Amino acid sequence: MLIWIALLGLILFSAASYAAGRRKVLSAAGHRPSLLHSLPGYYGAYLALWAAAPAALVLLLVSLMGAQVEELILRGDPPAAVSSLPASTQDVFYNDVVATVNDGQVSQTVYDGALGDAFNAKLVQAKDIHRNLTAAALSLAFVLALAGAAAAWPRLSADFAARPRVERWVAALFLACAVVAVLTTVGIVASLVWESWRFFQVVPLFEFLFGMTWDPQIAIRADQVASSGAFGAVPLFMGTFLIMMIAMTVAAPVGLFAAIYLSEYAGATTRAVVKPLLEILAGIPTVVYGFFAALTVGPLFRGFFNSLGAPLLGGPFDALGLYLMQVQNQMALVAGAVMGIMLIPFVSSLSDDIINAVPQSLRDGSLAMGATRSETITRVIMPAALPGVMGALLLAVSRAIGETMIVTMAAGLQARATINPLDTVTTVTVQIVTLLTGDQEFDSPKTLSAFGLGLTLFLITLMLNIVALRIVQRYREQYD
Repeated sequence: MLIWIALLGLILFSAASYAAGRRKVLSAAGHRPSLLHSLPGYYGAYLALWAAAPAALVLLLVSLMGAQVEELILRGDPPAAVSSLPASTQDVFYNDVVATVNDGQVSQTVYDGALGDAFNAKLVQAKDIHRNLTAAALSLAFVLALAGAAAAWPRLSADFAARPRVERWVAALFLACAVVAVLTTVGIVASLVWESWRFFQVVPLFEFLFGMTWDPQIAIRADQVASSGAFGAVPLFMGTFLIMMIAMTVAAPVGLFAAIYLSEYAGATTRAVVKPLLEILAGIPTVVYGFFAALTVGPLFRGFFNSLGAPLLGGPFDALGLYLMQVQNQMALVAGAVMGIMLIPFVSSLSDDIINAVPQSLRDGSLAMGATRSETITRVIMPAALPGVMGALLLAVSRAIGETMIVTMAAGLQARATINPLDTVTTVTVQIVTLLTGDQEFDSPKTLSAFGLGLTLFLITLMLNIVALRIVQRYREQYD
């Protein structure tokens, strides 16, 4: 809490430094900004950056990594009663100490005897460490803020080049943001690869990629093998692909035709009304779509298909097994159809912007050659907009592959290798959530299989991106 209060005070100090630096250079130039090398705001920003940036970096590092440093110091000298405990029990012990100090929580575990004395001693030590680390961070930040302001203040003069120096600070900030984004991506991929490698040490890769049964379990007895259960992921990928194809069958034509209408046919008034109404669909929470699918679309589809198959039951098709079976509320068709409705604004809004970006000269030239409006759209505008439209469709596909809530509520949780849209299926993302929900141990193949699924899904999405990029590059060259 003190760290965040210090950050607030640092912001106020930097604001005061900005005003003071701006006032100083204006006074030095006789209140004539034209005599300054840079605009007055750059001088104030230069002083504010030196006053705030080093101190803010220290406070942010302490707020992000202070807890880890405190726990590391706390574990440095374990009492004899604690060091004799198993590693997992030691982790619980130190977690109870840290939670008691930081959050004020009372440990639910009762420590008696020597272990109780060790807990109380470590509790006092943890409070001292936290207090000393916070005091050191605040003191260092205060010194750096004053030192930075004192170092930058004498440099402020009318001929001082403040602008390039401030821009270098901004460039460094942008570079830091880019590095954080890259490192985040590398960290995600590295964690997926490492945990997937642990999983594939237990479950063969061939069985995972080509197995037809998905039934992960945890070995609960000593005589059971570590990889008890079945880890064939083909049913999950088939369910994901089936729902994605149904969703894109709904979203792609409806969204694309809506974009063409809004861009080429609709008037200004109609466009101003219809486009915001379409984009409202993007703001509806997915759980609302899930309720809509489970409570409205599911019963509606079930009644339709059951009534359609009822006359065939007991008829000549019965012996061949070709009649329509009784369906349930949860099916791939329901999830795909509702997901397609959710994806319409992704396709329509992006495609509309892309079509509007096509140069008007292409339209005028086509119409001047005697082509109709529909011929202009199909033979000139859409080929020119194809790279952007492919990007919009790819975004919709990625959104469909990653959707979880609608599938859980409308398609079920049963892993089934089928292409029948009337069957209950599940997807990769739903299984990842299911496997990682609740108290799980990250040493069992059942939990580690979630990382194997995530890595496989990541590679599939990467391949789709590469294919789409190739298509974009091929057609973009014709219209550059």
